[in-house]
Amino acid sequence: MDASVEYRPTGRGRFEVTVSLPGSSLTVSGSLADTMPATHGSLVLAGNPALVASAWAFAKHEAYRRRLRSPEKRKSHGKQAEEHQRASRTIAEMVIKATNEVRHGWCSACFTLATHRRVRGFGAPAEPYLCDNCGGPTTRCLAGPRCKNMANRGAGRVVSPKYCAEHRHEIPSFEKLGEAIHTVDDWPTWLRFEKRNLSRSTKVVSAVVVTAAAVTPAAWVAAPAIGGAVGSLTGLTGAAATSHGLATLGGGSLAAGGFGMVGGTAVITAVGGSVGGVVGGTATAAYAKADPSFGVKKLRDGEGAPVLLASGFLTEGDKGWGSWQRLIDARYPDRPVYRVTWGAKELKALRALAASGIGEAVAAQLAGQGAARAATATASKAGWFGWLIGAAGLAANPWSVAKVRAGMTGAALADLIARTQEPKFVLVGHSLGARVMVTAAQILGTKQSGPHIEEMHLLGAAVGRKGDWRILHEAVEGKVWNYWSADDAVLKYLYAVASVEKAAGQAGFQTTYDRIVNREVTGKVPGHSAYFDAIELARGRS
Repeated sequence: MDASVEYRPTGRGRFEVTVSLPGSSLTVSGSLADTMPATHGSLVLAGNPALVASAWAFAKHEAYRRRLRSPEKRKSHGKQAEEHQRASRTIAEMVIKATNEVRHGWCSACFTLATHRRVRGFGAPAEPYLCDNCGGPTTRCLAGPRCKNMANRGAGRVVSPKYCAEHRHEIPSFEKLGEAIHTVDDWPTWLRFEKRNLSRSTKVVSAVVVTAAAVTPAAWVAAPAIGGAVGSLTGLTGAAATSHGLATLGGGSLAAGGFGMVGGTAVITAVGGSVGGVVGGTATAAYAKADPSFGVKKLRDGEGAPVLLASGFLTEGDKGWGSWQRLIDARYPDRPVYRVTWGAKELKALRALAASGIGEAVAAQLAGQGAARAATATASKAGWFGWLIGAAGLAANPWSVAKVRAGMTGAALADLIARTQEPKFVLVGHSLGARVMVTAAQILGTKQSGPHIEEMHLLGAAVGRKGDWRILHEAVEGKVWNYWSADDAVLKYLYAVASVEKAAGQAGFQTTYDRIVNREVTGKVPGHSAYFDAIELARGRS
């Protein structure tokens, strides 16, 4: 009983994919601008979220493969299309072969306590089931009869036995994922593993989020709705944002410019309701495992909205207060203060690049040739997913990797903030640490309830000055104070060329939103790390 999965253009920019089996079929249809497809056909097939999401992802990637001119872009989309087509075919066959024989247990795909239906006559040795909640293929955890959890089986006909998310140490426990914490530095207790790690070889960062081989945290259910949320965080809009969202969920290693499991799950948190809940918990657990340097440490007790600090690559080696104490004591003398640590490996690579002088020399040379033209040419070679790709000559794109890491950190921090009982926070960041805080604020800004941002202070922000800043504007009750210096050589040369854009920390945010306030400090601040001794944090509402 083999399924077929066929793509067909239907005119005026629209297309459809039909999944066919003897006696039943499912068709998903729409355009690149649609985040959710129209579905019609067999209720049995249409009722499986994993199948619908995978078929729609195949449709979009195939549409881009046919329309784009760049061979590299076509190849990238073609590979993703093949993965989703294969997954759609296999899941459809599983749906038809599912029985009424069931098991009840936690699902390692959607992290809910669900019913799983046994699939007969479909490969071995990992006996397949389908989760009634997300539709993902599951199997019994290899840990043995004491473990009632279900593992992600994957969509192959013959796959090896699997462990559940608890026994793979992807999550601390299913029950704890939605729990609250008292303060942001309580996260280690919340993320303490309760089961033995029986899969030591697990590589969280390089895991694939939605492929034929894996079904991971809520991605099947959330995938079609991610595009718009990604747009607010990346600057992409419309069809580009939708495709990028699906591609992000499609995985890809950090080294290849993708996001891997952590990135894909972090993007899901942008939907808003996920932070502080189960899906946000999976992102935070995965990131904490992938980045050993990640942490939130209390620097002092106090009263009022806590102040969170995050540094960038020229101050990543600081311990404790580092360079921050003078600024914070003057502006928030009585507040509790916490420092976020993150991305030590990536930030160290950036420090080495800056110290060598090579990056600035390459950037200056490109500037002399016409920086915008040269940088755009190099960035265009990175492919459709290269929204963070920098100049090809800059030490394997350390900016690209560090910026992705900053986004992941921001998502994890937003999830921790949303779990606390604190009503408000103050976010302060320097360089890429400012990027961490901007991402955290934007994600929290999509959440309907929970902690609010009292105000923000961004020093030398390694964030593009252009973009849709509505969510950032709406995320704060007071002001987003952006301190920028035209004399910041790191942002002027390294960031601008590697990112093909000017940074808000070197030219100010380009926006008219009144809660985002640019404060020029050119003259006072001659370099990227000179803010700490040269400025005072703003007060008041203007």
